[in-house]
Amino acid sequence: MNQKDPRVEAAKTHWSGRLVTNGVPLSVFQDVAGSVEHWDHWCTAWSEKASIFKFLGQEAMDQGYMLSAAEHHTTAAICYHFGKFLFVQDLEQMRNAHAKALECHKLALPHLDPPGERVKIPFGDKSFYGNLRKPAGSVKPPVVVMTLGLDSAKEEMGTNEIIFLQRGIATLAFDGPGQGESEYELPICPEYETPVSSVIDWLETRDDVDSNRIGIWGVSLGGYYAPRAAAFDKRIRACISLTGPFNLIECFDKLPGLTKTAFIHRSHSRNEDEARQVASRMSLEGIAENISCPLYVVAGKLDRVIPHEQALKLAENASDEVVLNLVEDGGHVANNRAYKYRTQSADWMGARLRVKQ
Repeated sequence: MNQKDPRVEAAKTHWSGRLVTNGVPLSVFQDVAGSVEHWDHWCTAWSEKASIFKFLGQEAMDQGYMLSAAEHHTTAAICYHFGKFLFVQDLEQMRNAHAKALECHKLALPHLDPPGERVKIPFGDKSFYGNLRKPAGSVKPPVVVMTLGLDSAKEEMGTNEIIFLQRGIATLAFDGPGQGESEYELPICPEYETPVSSVIDWLETRDDVDSNRIGIWGVSLGGYYAPRAAAFDKRIRACISLTGPFNLIECFDKLPGLTKTAFIHRSHSRNEDEARQVASRMSLEGIAENISCPLYVVAGKLDRVIPHEQALKLAENASDEVVLNLVEDGGHVANNRAYKYRTQSADWMGARLRVKQ
């Protein structure tokens, strides 16, 4: 009898909430996860399923059904993304799947409802790529900057974006250092206020969003990046942190194996000891008290990646208005109970950015 691969079993047990909540049809997750017996086959299985939706998207596009094409291409992109998101053991496979995710999402972006714009944001002698989407019929709406997690990419953000767009708030999801299109040249950046300030500088050059009403939203490791940026950049009017670490080094040694391996890779570290040094710089100690904008903190009490006590520290140390939403039966990012915080936090953000609802 073949021994079960613990990495695949962990994926089946813990990942369905995230993948389904972020756009993978439940039946697709069940089909793919159920077909994979060894982790080595994970990226291939997801890429094969993604190719079906890519074909359907092209077929709809050829027939002039652009909304259907966008839906299929979006699903293809998210499937390619989840094939590669933690698959750092085979960089050629990972890059190929990533390239196809980008290709499909670029095809979908102008035909989404509301549509999106692929944007290039200067960062020193480098650039970030992002997706800017604005609510239909809006004139200079407020905007939420979306800071992503360790294994996230902007192509994953669609279901998070729509919650804000429906409430009259524009969204800008971008691949910062260590993420998506940036991960190949730029390693994880503990001092994430620097890339966020560059993003806000760029937003101030736009005449189609209100740069005086900027919020920030961060998921997982982005739940550290967002409040860190808010502590330094006072142009941020409100902040949402979803199950981020307060002090990553306290969690580092107990991270799931695939997550730790991805951190080593995306921090451009040569080994675990070097990665631990990067993690030791990722702390809000002595920084959180400088957050002077309203803060909404989400934690899952059953989180196996970032213990919920990390969120409690953030809530206790911030100096302005704080809402703590502790989801008793929530896992990491409480994706298994997204209905307990997604609309609530978006409504909260809308009120802080003075959106009429």
